[in-house]
Amino acid sequence: MAATPTELFVASLASCVAFYAGRYLTRHGVCRDGLRVAAEFDMATDRPARVAAVRLRIAVPASLPERRRPGLVAVASHCTVHNSLHQPPDVGIEIA
Repeated sequence: MAATPTELFVASLASCVAFYAGRYLTRHGVCRDGLRVAAEFDMATDRPARVAAVRLRIAVPASLPERRRPGLVAVASHCTVHNSLHQPPDVGIEIA
């Protein structure tokens, strides 16, 4: 069975966070082995239908120094998809 559009939406956010986290690790000379991002989400219970909450957990390589962890979270928190959620784009839908 394929992922739902909502699951793909959450996966897009998780993959964007992972991409930015990976670039941070590379920039600081830390091997990416072990980098993982897990995502969970809750749907709103009222209308309109929407994702109400997303929780992301970044598993970092053991070699990442403790002092670098806040920087990684800061960089990952400003990925393009996350920024787009904070400042949503205008979306137009039309019939072709």
